[in-house]
Amino acid sequence: MRRFFVWSALAAVLGLILAVGGYWAYQNFYARFQPVTITHNQAEIQKLMDEASWVSAGGGGEPLYIIGHRDSAAMQRYEQEEAPKLRAAGIEARFILFARPDREGLAQSTAAERATVAELWLTRDWTLYQRWTATPSNNWTGAGIPTADGNLARGAVVDAGRDFIASLSENLREEGLQPTWPLVIWRDRAGFMKACACSDTRSWVFIRDDLDAPDRVEPEGAAPPEIVYPGDGSPETLPYPTLPLAPGQAAPTTPGARPEQPAAPAGPRKAPEAKRQDDSTFF
Repeated sequence: MRRFFVWSALAAVLGLILAVGGYWAYQNFYARFQPVTITHNQAEIQKLMDEASWVSAGGGGEPLYIIGHRDSAAMQRYEQEEAPKLRAAGIEARFILFARPDREGLAQSTAAERATVAELWLTRDWTLYQRWTATPSNNWTGAGIPTADGNLARGAVVDAGRDFIASLSENLREEGLQPTWPLVIWRDRAGFMKACACSDTRSWVFIRDDLDAPDRVEPEGAAPPEIVYPGDGSPETLPYPTLPLAPGQAAPTTPGARPEQPAAPAGPRKAPEAKRQDDSTFF
């Protein structure tokens, strides 16, 4: 009986260890990358999205908001790799950029970045956004864009973007989501609002599955070249190699045709005549 209780206790401990390990693996490798369904603050978050200034390539379709700052490598990669897949599914990707505030007295944004963010919020210029994101951040000077530093109106626009991020982050934390960048917000096919802190690429597949977006799209202009077969167009027909012409031989007139052979003499061949020399007779 004592042995039975010992083995029962060991089995219970082993089962508990397996259950805890399985739950940890599920949370660490799967659940933490899933999007969050907004259940309490949908109206407040939707109002923030409507009031923010976003830029988009257009095209219509259901909107999906991608929020982040210029120096976010994950956001740049998401735009390059995932935005074409979303467009293929009929989704309009809308980008909202903000300039990060100072932290402990250290600036996290440049003057050129703040000026560009203010210009994008005021004009929603998609071409400017493309030029900005296509240029390395260290090389971007914001030439021709009015500065935001020392400009009361444009400085207020930069501050409004930061206030937008603060309010949005507070609402999402109440839903159990800690915002990281890019932050993606959309509505699924059933109309439920969802959000994803998509700094990890393992989160991206959940958005594609939710919106029926393809896992891969062919880049524009990547169609395979047309195959042109030689000769009569049959794949079995192969071209003849170009050979040097014999002296006096004419070049063939048809590509791939065999060189013409000299015509054989007509009629029977004449027998050789006997020739006699002093000591022998030759044919």
